[in-house]
Amino acid sequence: MSAKTDVEPFYLPIGDEIEVFTAAYKSRLPVLLKGPTGCGKTRFIEHMAWRLFPDLQVSHSNLQSLITVSCHEDLTATDLVGRYLLDQDSTFWQDGPLTRAVRSGAICYLDEIVEARKDTTVLIHSLTDHRRLLPIDKTGEVLQAHESFLLVISYNPGYQSILKDLKPSTRQRFVSLVFDYPPPEQEALIIERECGVDGSNAQRLATLGQKVRNLRDHGFEEGVSTRLLIYAGELIDNGIAARTAIEYAIVQSLTDDPEVKEALNSIADIVFP
Repeated sequence: MSAKTDVEPFYLPIGDEIEVFTAAYKSRLPVLLKGPTGCGKTRFIEHMAWRLFPDLQVSHSNLQSLITVSCHEDLTATDLVGRYLLDQDSTFWQDGPLTRAVRSGAICYLDEIVEARKDTTVLIHSLTDHRRLLPIDKTGEVLQAHESFLLVISYNPGYQSILKDLKPSTRQRFVSLVFDYPPPEQEALIIERECGVDGSNAQRLATLGQKVRNLRDHGFEEGVSTRLLIYAGELIDNGIAARTAIEYAIVQSLTDDPEVKEALNSIADIVFP
């Protein structure tokens, strides 16, 4: 998946993440984004690609500033690097997304890297040190990364099991930026900006998010993402009653457990009487 747009992706900074990422990019230091699902990691990297490659956003070039890969358990090193394909009576080489980024100088964003097979993390090691090399075994090439190339990976440390954590040998190759859900006041601004819902409902949705996340202290491990709060706001903005929107966008999306649903609905009844 590639990102290119002539509209600046909205991102509301919570700390100094923009300044730190910009400084890391100047030295081409690989970056690791850590944080819970739906807290804004992907939007942040889209925003940074826009800021760092302004000329590409308004051009008609086929070049892209950001190439995103959503990692999963079946993703292999071959999927990232490329493969030979059959074309009638001959074969031809097709670059994978990582190779395209290395050649063109894009940011390559490997989202939820720990979900991929282990051979993928070994593959990226040579791109994260002074060598900035990508060996392609099947073609015999060793690519020197374009001067603009940057590798960015992300994962959710609170969600992964010990079997799906990043090894220290991988983690210590990256500058790490830690993300979390925004404070209620800022989250309300994000919700209002993203879905157009009125400020009052945006504030109440942010309050709901904070209260639901507090349930993690009582055994409910899944907090509600900013993304789901925005979805609820979208439904409200499109004429769905607030409690109905919360039921379908938040409660049903978070759990199938009757007791947890009851607790979530109790919170929603307080925030949206």
